[in-house]
Order: sequence, then structure tokens, then C-alpha cells
Amino acid sequence: MEALAGRLDDLRSQGQLVTKVGKHPVVVFWHEDRAWAIADRCPHLGLPLHRGTVESGMVTCHWHHARFDLSSGCTLDPWADDAAAYDVDIRDGDVFVSPRPDPDAKRRLGDRLEDGLEDQITLVIAKSVLGLLDLGEPATDIVATGAHFAARNRDEGWGSGLTVLTAMANVLPRLRPEDQPLALTQALAFLAGDVGGHAPRFALDPMGGAEVDAERLTDWYRRFIDTRSGDAAERTLATALVAGVAARAEVEAMMFAAVTDHVFIDEGHTIDFTNKAFELVDLMGEESAPLLLPTLVHQTASATRHEELSEWRHPHDLAELIDRTELVAGAGTLSDDEVSALGWRLLDDDPDRVIAALTDAGRSGASAEQLARAVAFAAALRITRFHVQNDHRDWNSVHHGFTTANALYQATIREPSPALLRGVVHSALKVYLDRFLNVPAARPPAVEQGSLTGLAACWDAQGLVDEAGREAYGFLAGGGDPGELVAALGHALVNEDAGFHWFQLYEAAVRQYEAWPEGSEEGRLILVAFARFLAAHTPTRRELARVVDIAKRLRRGDELFAVAE
Repeated sequence: MEALAGRLDDLRSQGQLVTKVGKHPVVVFWHEDRAWAIADRCPHLGLPLHRGTVESGMVTCHWHHARFDLSSGCTLDPWADDAAAYDVDIRDGDVFVSPRPDPDAKRRLGDRLEDGLEDQITLVIAKSVLGLLDLGEPATDIVATGAHFAARNRDEGWGSGLTVLTAMANVLPRLRPEDQPLALTQALAFLAGDVGGHAPRFALDPMGGAEVDAERLTDWYRRFIDTRSGDAAERTLATALVAGVAARAEVEAMMFAAVTDHVFIDEGHTIDFTNKAFELVDLMGEESAPLLLPTLVHQTASATRHEELSEWRHPHDLAELIDRTELVAGAGTLSDDEVSALGWRLLDDDPDRVIAALTDAGRSGASAEQLARAVAFAAALRITRFHVQNDHRDWNSVHHGFTTANALYQATIREPSPALLRGVVHSALKVYLDRFLNVPAARPPAVEQGSLTGLAACWDAQGLVDEAGREAYGFLAGGGDPGELVAALGHALVNEDAGFHWFQLYEAAVRQYEAWPEGSEEGRLILVAFARFLAAHTPTRRELARVVDIAKRLRRGDELFAVAE
């Protein structure tokens, strides 16, 4: 595509010509006896570069003083991003401008994404994501770029950033197409913030020539985690991940056994992190396991163990109750109604009755999946029934119970193990500990009508918690499409300046909804839980969504700001 910019005489006398190539504004400068063409939108915020100053082979934008090389469009100030340079052809006194071919665009955008992550520049991240998607780059490859960056550059290892990235990758297909770039940008920007300021990570090598089998490595790993010997545990795991030493299922069982050797460690985050790491390995391929899984070790070894906290010891010694509980799973003979009824029984005010309900169900034929699903449903009900009279910070407590229960459920359906059943017991007692946050209990919605428009209004004023629950429930009860509700909740999430727990809870709610038959009452109440949580935390300033909107408009060549000449 070629555009006529004007006459050469005019370019020489005026110093510049302004034109468009397609929809994209371009400015041609006459400088040092030749013509240079560059995008007329400053890539920082879209202000006109033709209003800038040209000298020494570069143009300086007058608004934020970003500087750009005229020959390449590259910025001297990386926070501003690069501008597109154009080719100039002068024929018969006319000046023609055409796009410059970029055969290596994917590599260049991938490099810019890395730059944006390293420097925590959301606009660069957003433009890189949009450009890569436009070029057909799979979202999983963009996720992999973020995962590799975090695994290499955060000495402490796995953190909230990789968790958010994996959660958004899991739910990406449920979002509206126009929200998917925003979701990826949200996750990558969050990850960049989580990694920023940390030292790089230097992984330990596996033991060379060691003649140890998976059973011995499992024993070592659990011992080293128990004694908080992080380096020894990491080298043990690295050795287990060497091809042929331990199978994937053995590694997973080993790591979850070490996590559940102690009670609900780090508010359940460690269980969620471990599950997310295996989900990310599934997404990126088994060859990523040696990179990703060892990043969990030091967090696992150093995490708070709740058997050391008074609430798990007094007035009921829940840690001792866990030690004497033997939960077995059956062949899965319970109906969905019976699994639901078990979930409601797990809301009991007596811990012995909670454990009895769980163990009786296992002996009656409940599978590991059914036991884990019942606990996750009970944990969701704590949020659905959370009363707004509680301290606002207590939303975090019920959140932790639910997201941990979801992590145990996902791990159980992937690779069931005795360690995960032990984790289900921990999770059931966490539901018990949160009982006071349902006193009084908010009433579950019982309406038969609701709308997505009414739900959207709940994000624009503080405190519309019960209203959001009623709109979400009524939409489904009235025959609304559950996929539309899931997408609408996701749209609301990614358009806010969301926090860590928000991303976790949305993904957990979507996946737990999908664990029940479509249209079920249980699924409705689970989505109500997230709607209520989101309404309790909105509105925010919505700055990140604005940045992504700017990036989209810059790619289209839109005029972002009207500037008086």
C-alpha cells in the first residue's frame, strides 16, 4: 500500500508533510537533505509527532519528551515503545510513502514483550500481546513467554504472578473474544509486577550419577520439606525430573504428599500454587517441568504451617483430628444430589460431625472426585452465604477456603492420591473454621429473573453485593445462557484493576461451575459466590483497561487526542 504525501518542493520548504497510509497517520520530515517517514502517532499515548522537534536524526515528542530515531522509528526511551518507520520514494517531484516490510515481526514483538515484562511497562506488554495475536501467535505461546520470564527472574520461585497467568490461560476460551487480549495483558502485567525487584533465579542441577529410585527420592523430598531444607529438596526434585528417574504421576504424588504433610500451609496458597504449576506444565508441555516445578520448592519449605496456629489447635485440636482421620474413596456410586447434600452437611458447626460426614460418604462409595467436589461446593457456599456485616477483610478468608478446595479438586481428577485425600480433610476443616462468617448467613437468592445489564450496574457502585448475587442467580433461573454469564463476569473482572484473589476466585468459580451438570442449582450458587465477591470489591479506577484500549486504538491509527494546531 502506497500513499502520495505531497510535493517534494513543499516538503523542503515546510519541513514536513502529513498523510495517511491506509488508516494510519504518517509524517514525512525533511532533515539533513533527505526525507524520513515515521508514524505520526507517538506510540506512548498517540499524540502527534509532527508537532515535535527534529534534530540530530531524531524527533522528540513535545508532550512526554520521548525521542525516536528517524531512520528506524526505534525509541531512545523504552517506556514509550517504538514507532513504525516508513519507506519514502520520490518520483517526478512527488513524495510517496509505503509501509516498511517486517518479515521478523513475531520475533520483534516477542522481544518487546520481554522488554515490557522486564521494565513493567503495561503499554508495551499490551501492544506486544495485540500484535502477536494479530499475527496468529497462539495464546499458549504468549503465556509460555511470561512463564519462562518469571521462572528465570524471580529468585523466590513460584508466586502470585505465575498463578494469575495460569488461571487466565485456563479460562481464556470462556471469555468474549474482545476480552481475551485484555485478560492476557492483565495476567502478564500482574506477573511483571510480581517479578519486578527480585533477583534472578539460579536453579540447582540434578545429582549426576546418583543411583536412587523414585521411592527414595520421595522419602528424601518429604524429609527435606519437613525440615525446611529448601536447597536439598530442590536438588532432590531436580533429580526426580531427570528422564526415566520418576514418572509424572510419581513426581506429582511426591510433591502433594510434602504439601499435605502439614496442615493447610500458607493459607492454602501452596496447594493452589502446586496445582497451578502442574496445570501450566500440561499447557506448555512436559519438557517445561524441569523449569517450572522446582520453582515451587522454597515457597513450600518456608510456608506457614497451620498446625502451628492456635485456631487449628484450640478449642478443638483439628490437627490431631486430621491425624486420626482415615479418608478412603470408593467407586463413585453417589448421585449428584447426594454429593450436593454432603456439601451442605459439611457446613456443620461441629468438626467431628464434619469429618464423620466425609468419612461415611467415602465408605458409602463416594469417589475421590465426589468427595473433593462436595468440599469445594461447601467452600463456595461460605462465600454465597457471607454476610456483608462481616469485616471486609474476611472475604479473603472464605476466598482461601474455596480456591484451595478447587485446587485439590483439579489435582484429584488429574492424579488422585492418598495425599490429596488428606488435603480434602484439611480443606473440609477450613470450611468448618469459617463458620462464623456465615453468622448470620446471607440468604441464598431465590429470584427467577435477572439480567446481565442489571448485573453490570452492580460493579459501578460500592456495596451492591446482594444485588449482584440476585441478578446473577435470576439470570440463570430465568433461562439465561450460563456461558453468557461466565463471559459477563469475566468481562467485569478484566476491566477492573483486579487483585490476586479476584483472578483466583473467578477461575475457581468457573471450573467448579463446570464440575456440576449444566443448569444445576449448585452451579448457580457457585457463580453467585463470585458475583458477590466481585461486587464487594468494585469499582476500581480501571486504569489497566484504559491502557489496553489506548494500545488497540494506536494499532488502528485512531486519533486519541484532539490537539489544536
